[in-house]
Amino acid sequence: MAIKIDQKIVKYQIRSDDDKETAPENNVIQMHEKLERPELLLGSTYKIKTPASEHALYITVNDIVLNEGTEHEQRRPFEIFINSKNMEHFQWVLALTRIISAVFRKGGDVTFLVEELHSVFDPRGGYFKKGGKFMPSLVAEIGEVIESHMRTIGMISDDTLDENQRIHIQVKRAELAARDAKHAPKEVPADTDADESYPASATLCTKCHAKAVVVMDGCMTCLSCADSKCG
Repeated sequence: MAIKIDQKIVKYQIRSDDDKETAPENNVIQMHEKLERPELLLGSTYKIKTPASEHALYITVNDIVLNEGTEHEQRRPFEIFINSKNMEHFQWVLALTRIISAVFRKGGDVTFLVEELHSVFDPRGGYFKKGGKFMPSLVAEIGEVIESHMRTIGMISDDTLDENQRIHIQVKRAELAARDAKHAPKEVPADTDADESYPASATLCTKCHAKAVVVMDGCMTCLSCADSKCG
């Protein structure tokens, strides 16, 4: 394509390969509220079954793929839907999905939604999920699903323990399990909500809400997230 120059050239410079690599790309698409919904979105559906309701909730998060096929390709949540046979919560659930979807489409860092939803407590009391994790409310469990989805698509990084922490916790977990097995009564009713990977004597962690806090070396320590009162 020919470009006509109708002004006097007063300065010129030869562009190097390094300049080409560091030059900003103006065609990179970022998430913003005016971005039109494409014909196809990638969706993932999650099931929530709580003791607070007879019917399960099905949460579907649809993602948009930005800059597909390029080095700037990224997958971002675009909208969320929640469906259930239980119509008791229909009004606020519908309002919540519309607000969350609007925040998704706004762009920027939307991971703050997870913390905000996790902090919602039910005045009637929370419940334990299967596996022993405590949920302070149904809204908090919706936040749990969104967090899990964001981890899957790479928006939230896993807070993994380092190698030394993992080895130390595995050793202590084995010691505590052996101690509990030795002193446990012969007949104990089965706890269907408990996570068998943690000792039966474990208590609730206020950070990750898993029933995994035990006394290790004289200090209350979580075997799930490694949170410790001793630092």
